[in-house]
Formats: sequence, structure tokens, C-alpha cells
Amino acid sequence: MPASPENPAASARFERAYRVPTLIVMLKAPRKGTVKTRLAADIGHAQATRIYRLLVERQMAAIPAHWPVEVHFAPADAEEEMRDWLGPRPKLHPQTDGDLGQRLTFAVGSAFGRSASGVIVIGGDCPELDMHALHSAAGALGAHEVVLGPASDGGYYLIGLTRARPELFADIPWSTNCVFAKTLQRADELGLIPLLLSLRDDVDTVEDLDRHAALIFGSKDNAQPSPGHYHADRPHPQQRPTQR
Repeated sequence: MPASPENPAASARFERAYRVPTLIVMLKAPRKGTVKTRLAADIGHAQATRIYRLLVERQMAAIPAHWPVEVHFAPADAEEEMRDWLGPRPKLHPQTDGDLGQRLTFAVGSAFGRSASGVIVIGGDCPELDMHALHSAAGALGAHEVVLGPASDGGYYLIGLTRARPELFADIPWSTNCVFAKTLQRADELGLIPLLLSLRDDVDTVEDLDRHAALIFGSKDNAQPSPGHYHADRPHPQQRPTQR
């Protein structure tokens, strides 16, 4: 059975002392029509791209200042675009080809090849993943080989590892609600007992967006659009793209 989720006492203990991990952030370039496509089906690509930018910028701001950060980006020609967007702090690496499992395997293996003491992998679309939760995940790696943050859609928003475990990324039904369950099953097959963080939401739908609007549109500069403006470039129902 997985270990208990994070709790305040354990989190405080973890934050006092741990080996600093390398944080990998898996991102796409913020190009209209290529990010948050499920959300775009309801609010349009321009607004979905804006939301994606806000989510990623919030996530990058929540990373502890002393952690080494690698952004693994796609497509491969977006390095200058990513640098202009994210600034000088993260080291930039293009993602390899293949499915998400292959890209994660390459990213994690490469980080350990650069002598990382531990690796935590996240995306940019979990608004509840704050600095406190990242400290908790890093501290948990002192006692567990695997840390997982389950997402409410059946995936996971974070995975932490003390060494490369490519088996955890192989033959996983990515982009389904079975990702987390299958990963737990694979961990069990490997004799691993993951530490589970709290359940959190990714932002993929209008409902997710509404639920976390206060976090996403927290500042005056990022004021939430009015409902009319919010759907300004929403596709006409007869023109809406087929969901895949």
C-alpha cells in the first residue's frame, strides 16, 4: 500500500532538511492552437493560451529559489521563445521524440546522468502545487524511492524519484483516467511503496478553471475576464473541432 499523503507535521519535518532535488518542468511553447486544447474547445485558443501562460508563470514562481530547474520543452525549435518567456533561471532542454513515457524516461535519465541527487517532475497546469507541496515532495524522497501527486482526473501532477525508473513510464495509457492507477500497479510490481501527496486538480476544463480562478487570476494585472469576453473567440458549435 502507498504511504499516507502529506500532512502538516510531516511536511514541516521534511522542509527542515532534505537533499535538494532537480526539478524538471515538462512544457510546451505557448503557441495558440497547441496548448490547453480541451479548454480551448470551450473558451477559444487565444484565451486558453493566455490561461496556459498564467498557470506556468504561477508554477515557476512557486519553485524554491535554491532548487536547480530544468525545463524540457517542445517543440525542439522553441528554445529562444522559451528563454524569452521564462527568463534566465531554468536550464532548457528540448524534449525527445516519442510518447509521454519516452519523453519522461529521457528527461529523468538525463537529469540523473547530470548527477542529480533526486528528480521531481511536474507540468505547469496544477494551480494548487505550491512551494509547500514541493518541499513536502522533496523531503519525502529521503524515505521513499517514489513520490506521486495524484490528480483528480486520474493522472498525476508530480512524480519524484531517487533514481531512474524507466519501468514506471513504459506501457502507461497516457491521457486517460487510468494513468495514476496503472503507475501504482507498476510500482507495486517493482516492490516500491510510493509516498502519496494530496489529491489536486489539473486545469483542463472550464469547470477546473472556474474552481481555481482565484489562484489563476490572483493579481490585478491578471484580472479574470468577464463572461462575455471570456468566450469571445469560442468556436461556433458547428465549427468546433472533434475531441480526441
